[in-house]
Formats: sequence, C-alpha cells, structure tokens
Amino acid sequence: MAGISLQIGSILLAEPFMLDPNFKRTAVLLCEHSEDGSIGFILNKKLDMRVDDLVKGFPLFNAQVYFGGPVQTDTIHYIHNVGDLIEDSRKIGDGVWWGGDFDQLKFLISSELVTPENIRFFVGYSGWSEGQLKEEMEIGSWVTANMHPNYVFKSRPDSLWSQIMSNKGDIFTVIANMPDSVTYN
Repeated sequence: MAGISLQIGSILLAEPFMLDPNFKRTAVLLCEHSEDGSIGFILNKKLDMRVDDLVKGFPLFNAQVYFGGPVQTDTIHYIHNVGDLIEDSRKIGDGVWWGGDFDQLKFLISSELVTPENIRFFVGYSGWSEGQLKEEMEIGSWVTANMHPNYVFKSRPDSLWSQIMSNKGDIFTVIANMPDSVTYN
C-alpha cells in the first residue's frame, strides 16, 4: 500500500480483526501527524463517567467522557465545534477543533455558551512514534476515511465504526456488516 496519504482530520478505522483490545473496532480521529509522530482520539469508546467527576473544580456539566487511547490516561483532552470561541484551539477539519484555553472553556460552560452537544472529552490519547503509524498502514492495520463533524458530535458510539466503514462503500460495506468475531464449525 505505498503512497498512503495520512493527514490531520482523517479517520482511522481499525481493520476488523485487530487483536489489540485498545483498538478493536475503533474509529480514531487523527489530530496531529508529522514526521515526529501522530496523535488521535478514539471516538467510539464511551466511558461511564462525566468530566465534572474527573476534573476538580470543573463546572457541573453533563458531558460524556471517552477513552481517547492508551497513552497518558491521566490526562484529559477535548474536541469541540465552537471554533475560535475557545482561544488557542487547533482546527482539525470542517466543524471540528482540538483543545484550547481550558480556563476559558470552563467559563464558557458556566455561562452555558458551550453545551454537552458541542464537545467531547477524552481520557488519554492514541499515539504513534516516528514512522509507526505509516508502518501500521502499510501492513493493513488501519483503513482511512474522511472525517465528518457528525461522526464526532452526532453519531452513536456503539455503531460508529460500522457506520463509517459502510459509508466508504464497496467492499467496506461488507466489512462493516461482518460479525465482531468469526467462529468456525
């Protein structure tokens, strides 16, 4: 698979039989990609917790938290759709920004200018060292897809992997409908 072009804002879909339990049937939003390495967040592993339970002094906020990946699981990250309303945000793609001024975010939440529908929080992140993601792409561990803001903010996490895979069409629709595990008689 020479010539694979990865870019910020791509969705990485785990191949259907990936053995790593951290990434089984995951959809990862790629937020940083350079020669030095890559960073992304798993979009479809919702945790049973809220951000105001995790961050001391955070305003009461009924926003779900997701498992972003196995790297630095003692950190909180966020993706939002309010753009420049949060200073120092990095645009990832149309309608999707990463991070920004955390104190300003808390103020905007307290002022009800940012609602749970505008933001996704992640514990940890998915990270690849220099050349690692390219290597994984070459051996077929990941399938790339175009990002759409609805994948981040409107889709159901439990069906997101299948939804994006199916949206790619052709053989990917067949892959999307494969059972989670295949057994032989």
